[in-house]
Formats: sequence, structure tokens, C-alpha cells
Amino acid sequence: MTKIVLVSAVALIDVDGRVLLAQRPEGKSMAGLWEFPGGKVEAGETPEAALIRELQEELGIDTWESCLAPLTFASHSYEEFHLLMPLFACRKWQGTPMSKENQTLKWVRPEQLRDFDMPPADIPLIPILRDWL
Repeated sequence: MTKIVLVSAVALIDVDGRVLLAQRPEGKSMAGLWEFPGGKVEAGETPEAALIRELQEELGIDTWESCLAPLTFASHSYEEFHLLMPLFACRKWQGTPMSKENQTLKWVRPEQLRDFDMPPADIPLIPILRDWL
């Protein structure tokens, strides 16, 4: 039986309509690929709570559940597990996103998202995000 991994991700959208991507650091699986910020949902945590925690840990910013709008989700089978990943849109947060875990960050226009190598699960999210923005 395949293990299901629940990961919460966010499209942080700045005032210019750009989306924040983070590059997976060396030493992590899929190192070098670009992804939407987020992380694993821990036992007893909601996807929103996980995202708020991950944004504090990874980027040093604070947001609130009321600022996380469910946008779409990814459902993708990798060799070792099946990923279920809700993607939220967020336009309001406190602080300036900064890399706290050695990942490279880049603000990207929606039409440029295809120019970045992303994990297979993230790729189907691009057209939805592009059309929505």
C-alpha cells in the first residue's frame, strides 16, 4: 500500500503579481528544483496551521489563516509515496521573506513559471495559477 504524504504549499503573491519560488537546497531530495514554499503537515495539524508554521521557519514571515485562500491541489505518485498537496494563495503577510534554510528565493511573474525546473507534482499547478493571476 502506498503511503500518502500531505504537504501544504503556498503561492505568495506580491503587490506586482509575482509569485515566490524557493529552490530546494543541496542535500534534500530533488535538490535544485524550484517549488512553492511550504512543507509537511504534522500529525494533528491542519494544512493552514502547517503553512503558517513553515512560513515562519523557512522564510521568517507571519501570516494568518484568514489570509490563506485555497486555490487548487496536486495529487501525484512518486516512487516511494503519493503526494497530496493543497496550494493556497496568500497576498498578505508580515515581514520580508528571507531564506532561513539555505534555499535560493526568487519572485517570478506567472507567465515565467514554466521557465523553472519544478518537481513533477508542482507542474500541473502552473496553468491554474497563471489563469487565476
